[in-house]
Amino acid sequence: MSDTKVIRQHLIDPEFCIRCNTCEESCPQGAILHDAKNYVVKADVCDSCGECISNCPTGAVDSWRFVGDNQRYSVEEQFAWTALPAETRRAEDSGAGDAPAATGMPEVSIYSSRAPAIGKVVRNVRVTAPGVTSNIHHIVIDFGRYRYPAVEGQSVGVLPPGTDAGGKPHTMRAYSIASSRDGEDGVSNTIALTVKRVMEDGPNGPRPGICSNYLCDLEVDAEVKVVGPLGASLLMPEDPDARIVMMCTGTGIAPMRAFVERRKRVGVGSKTMSLFYGGRTPGELPYLGELRALPASFIEVNVAFSRVHGQPKAYIQDLLLRRSEDVASALADEACHFYMCGRKGMERGVLDAFRDICVERGVDWELTFDRLHSSARLHIETY
Repeated sequence: MSDTKVIRQHLIDPEFCIRCNTCEESCPQGAILHDAKNYVVKADVCDSCGECISNCPTGAVDSWRFVGDNQRYSVEEQFAWTALPAETRRAEDSGAGDAPAATGMPEVSIYSSRAPAIGKVVRNVRVTAPGVTSNIHHIVIDFGRYRYPAVEGQSVGVLPPGTDAGGKPHTMRAYSIASSRDGEDGVSNTIALTVKRVMEDGPNGPRPGICSNYLCDLEVDAEVKVVGPLGASLLMPEDPDARIVMMCTGTGIAPMRAFVERRKRVGVGSKTMSLFYGGRTPGELPYLGELRALPASFIEVNVAFSRVHGQPKAYIQDLLLRRSEDVASALADEACHFYMCGRKGMERGVLDAFRDICVERGVDWELTFDRLHSSARLHIETY
């Protein structure tokens, strides 16, 4: 092990950045800046809070490299990049406290828009009930001769065909991977996606989501171009005894399903996983049946519905408050990780519930929140 302290430096991938400025606008520390070419991160200002990550439409801002503490990439170096530098250090060299006991640094950005991987669709099925407005598909892609080493918590970048109104190729869209590193159903070099068909009301009438409809319409054996893998902030703990509390809505279940699939394969202790899952009706929640069929000794599944006729509205924060004793124990457990994925509106409700649970027990919520961040135990990806 090197005597030099190793840190995980936050960077922005210039190959996938579309210069939308959401990262710079959302950074509370003012650590992100840009020039005519690149968006970059000031290492001495960024505190890895993660506020910028959920707003990035391509995953470019969710990029990291292990570097020596005195060898951080300067903004001047970053401004000159056309691609991220190769990883030169291992996660194991980081030392205690620099990163959680997780998967380590996975491989990222192996494929770019200029040299994408080509996958083939082997399954495309709707996983929400017929008749409900939420039309969500489970899509499995086999990469064949292309090596695509994604791990749980990462995303894939899909390149939809065609051009926009200005004649430019459509930009990449990022989707969370819903399968484990072993592949969907244990078939190596495959991934599963959870995709909602989007129909938006634009100023000139209904406007379909370009990439979501493209993916949902793909037939078996169709080819799809992808980049990535993307992201390194939503990784699960490698320790099979670490507790995991998962909170999600709709397609936010994708990375949570990947976590569940991984732990089904490696084996875990009793009740180390808890899921708080919310939606309008049972028929609109993908994978609900398969999750409920799992033994309660393996995972605790808590569900809330906001649009079931004859029942009061319930949301994820209501579930957390009902299980306040267990949540308080998890917040105090240094080996417990919290994952939140789904609609942006859930974030405030969940954090408020955490605060109320702490206050009720005389625990300093602000201090607890800071500890969750500093120990990388709170992982949020909302949109």
